[in-house]
Amino acid sequence: MDTVRLIDNEGNQKGVVSTREALALARSLDLDLVEIAPTAQPPVVRIMDYGKFKFDEAQRAKESRRKSQNVGIKEMKYRPKIGAGDFETKTRLVERFLGEGHKVKITIMFRGRESAHPELGKRILDRIVERLADAARVEAAAKLDGRNMTMVLGPDKRTRARTSEDATTGAADTSEEG
Repeated sequence: MDTVRLIDNEGNQKGVVSTREALALARSLDLDLVEIAPTAQPPVVRIMDYGKFKFDEAQRAKESRRKSQNVGIKEMKYRPKIGAGDFETKTRLVERFLGEGHKVKITIMFRGRESAHPELGKRILDRIVERLADAARVEAAAKLDGRNMTMVLGPDKRTRARTSEDATTGAADTSEEG
């Protein structure tokens, strides 16, 4: 590697120079000589502060991770003979999970002879879908899997957008009254 194509710290091309000359120039500027394209003929190198470059890249990666939404799958378990209060409480929790943007897996657990009556589980799942019709959409229809019946609900995007608009206008209304 006798000669290299040099790019200075301001991004200007200096042309083809010897490796020693490029290294001396980088040292005189108290910067690093970084090989950018080793397969090019001649190889391309750049004068830069490598520590600052790595730091900036880590910051960009961190920022992009922070902006991405983390959607998880929550699970809520019901029983065929669930009481009205328990049904309401669990369904409210499912609605909250959907509001936060999570998918929710609904599981109906059958015990003993209950598994001979899958229509009871289907009836509960239908009640859940009916109750959450404005906040959820069915992503995976109800299916019997051994002693369990499962269904996956996902948040309804249109409803979430409407809810966030209502929240912002509601906040504006309360500030005007006070």
